[in-house]
Amino acid sequence: MDFVQRPVALITGGSRGIGAATALALAARNYDVAITFHNKAARANEVVQAITSYGVRGLAIQCDITKQDDIDRLFSTMKEWTNHIDLLVLNASGGLERNLLAADPDYPMHINRDAQLATLNSTLPTMPTGSTIIFVTSHWAHMYGKVQDLPAYSTIAESKYAGEQALRLQQQELEERGIRLIIVTGDLIEGTITPKLLERAAPGMTKDRQQTVGHLPTATEMGEAIAVAATDLTLPSGSTVVIGGALESLPLLVPEQSSQLF
Repeated sequence: MDFVQRPVALITGGSRGIGAATALALAARNYDVAITFHNKAARANEVVQAITSYGVRGLAIQCDITKQDDIDRLFSTMKEWTNHIDLLVLNASGGLERNLLAADPDYPMHINRDAQLATLNSTLPTMPTGSTIIFVTSHWAHMYGKVQDLPAYSTIAESKYAGEQALRLQQQELEERGIRLIIVTGDLIEGTITPKLLERAAPGMTKDRQQTVGHLPTATEMGEAIAVAATDLTLPSGSTVVIGGALESLPLLVPEQSSQLF
């Protein structure tokens, strides 16, 4: 085991998109980085090769975070690789996968809330004082119930909002351990799978959003922003970092008109 005391990051869902970009941004900041992947081992190994090109260690571990046995195996492997985890980036999410929804209609809540808590609770014993947890979400999930949903995104928004709130309920316990919780919320992210899937249900949605905010962030920009948030020790626990268009740019829900006559 290599006991070089570089900071160590664990990123769930790190084989592509925002997770992979975050892994490289952290490697560039001298973090050893472990990523989880669901089933694309070759793609995950390519990310690890890119991580190690920065002169740090990289590790890819297959893990379905909705399964406790997989989480247990993940941390058994992590214990052989490192004796501390300084940063946990909860990036893995889901809910648009038709095959998984067919097998489990409650899959969005299981992955976006329950699995986030299970991963957090398994990570905590290895996190020293001064560590950080980052939950990656979207504007529509962060503002769920306050803004108009994207047509095909409602169940994901609801479940990711539930995940964020469940994590925030643990904030006091985390602070007692000297661990920060940071929420990073992103706009539609160019080049990631979610806008592509949503575009099938609502053609033109991405273009409309781009016209509204002027620029949609890329996965690379999102990864950099997450790394900056992780390393900015002036950010207090509970902070929300907004990437892309302002939250105020989202269309608000219109309150129902009262039927009372005056």
